[in-house]
Amino acid sequence: MREIGGVSIASAGTAFQMFNAAFLSNAVNGSDDLERRVTTARVHFQARGLPWSFWLCDGLVSPKLRKQAERIFDRKGLRLAVQLPGMVADGLRPPRRVLPELEIRRVGDESTRLAFCDIGCICFHVPLNWFRDIFLRRKLWENGFVGYVGYVNGEAVATAATVTAAGAVGIYNVATLPSHRRQGHGEAVVRYALARAREESGCERTILQATEHGLRLYRSMGYRTVTTVNVYASE
Repeated sequence: MREIGGVSIASAGTAFQMFNAAFLSNAVNGSDDLERRVTTARVHFQARGLPWSFWLCDGLVSPKLRKQAERIFDRKGLRLAVQLPGMVADGLRPPRRVLPELEIRRVGDESTRLAFCDIGCICFHVPLNWFRDIFLRRKLWENGFVGYVGYVNGEAVATAATVTAAGAVGIYNVATLPSHRRQGHGEAVVRYALARAREESGCERTILQATEHGLRLYRSMGYRTVTTVNVYASE
């Protein structure tokens, strides 16, 4: 983690650019300011020979600047990779259906870490070695990142993770194996993870960045879209 000139750097130093990320620390004052901050991040990552990404939240740039942003990032060697709705819920609605009973284990040993990686690489279409480079590190699980794996008849089928900070619980790595989707397994693990985080922290507010597959589910759970996160990534 590093703060440089209005840019927050969160870099794992891996081959996966999404884990070497830059963010705006505060609102941007015009196109020159945005270009300067993107250049700052670029210098940081190029000096280390790392692929990288910049996660741009719409709420920190003006509507006019949003239209210019793609050209600015293009000049710095970044392409728009994905747009993610940023969502928040101050409390969850009850499930619309009876959710399946799963055995849910907190990630805490090699078996659960491997299962967490296996499901993630399949669902997010990321090489397994990239996922393992991050999620097999024990230190990750000792610094506030809490993961869960849901099992059906002994088979790991779904994951979710939480990070609690700044008065909110962030939900991450929500994934369900394709063969087990539309059965409520993902929702069951998410609700379990959030319940545990609420018990430990007292936080009711939860936030997430939704994928296309999860958007409908999150809306049904009570999440509302408050911004868009545009992820620009190097090749």
